[in-house]
Amino acid sequence: MSTSADRIKNVCVVGAGQMGIGIGLVAARVANLNVQFIDSSPAQLTKGLEFLDKLLVKDVAKGRYTEQVRDGVKSRITTATSISQMASADFVIEAVSENADLKRKIFAELSNQLPPSTILATNTSSISITKIASAAKQPENVIGMHFMNPVPVMKLVEIIPGLQTSENTLSTTLALAQKMGKTTTMSQDVPGFIANRLLMPYINEAVIALQEGIATKEDIDTTMKLGTNNPMGPLTLADFIGLDTCLAIMKVLHTELGDTKYRPAVLLQKYVDAGWLGVKSGRGIYDYSAKM
Repeated sequence: MSTSADRIKNVCVVGAGQMGIGIGLVAARVANLNVQFIDSSPAQLTKGLEFLDKLLVKDVAKGRYTEQVRDGVKSRITTATSISQMASADFVIEAVSENADLKRKIFAELSNQLPPSTILATNTSSISITKIASAAKQPENVIGMHFMNPVPVMKLVEIIPGLQTSENTLSTTLALAQKMGKTTTMSQDVPGFIANRLLMPYINEAVIALQEGIATKEDIDTTMKLGTNNPMGPLTLADFIGLDTCLAIMKVLHTELGDTKYRPAVLLQKYVDAGWLGVKSGRGIYDYSAKM
């Protein structure tokens, strides 16, 4: 039985960071799609592909896939350093940093470069889909497709239609997410959607507790792990997500909703100002330099 995702053969992922690489890997490995990564930094493309290869090697070593499957996945992946170099794409997923102006610029470029039938999805975790879509020539083809980190492990994708999103764009995106082995939920186009509207104030409050000296970082995390049966504490989770990402989302919530309960913790801003972004930088709320 055919679905609306069957016409999707070629996917382009804009942004070769951890999220983008994870999305592309799942598209190539689970959905058997051709994937092209676009990133303006050749160094980031190289780093991203090395990370992807490590994930594939680990899967083969654990018996999840054969070497033939791994080689097949790698054969379906290509790269480019600019949108102008893009091959044909039926579906694009943007996965750059949480910056509305940057995303709007990319969507304007994409809609100038690609056929009007191409669906343009954004992996934003908090920014208005409607606002991003307004930069595209065909805003009805724009939708939010918020994957969770790490993408190969986490089963959920939040789907967020903008005000302009068509039914065809929505149905195709839902079908593609299913083809990628994901479970979907759907949110209205409001700041933070579902996941981050709930998660980020929780993380922010944990940083405030640390800032006010209520407890040590270890005791805050241990309390929430063992006291509420969470797999990791909020401060460890913040480091894993990236403190810069957490701060950017809190700023969106605070600015767009106008409620002081969403005001970012002063300490969170200080960590980001210091370049202590979490696991990816070697230091955040915790120190990871020994593991680098």
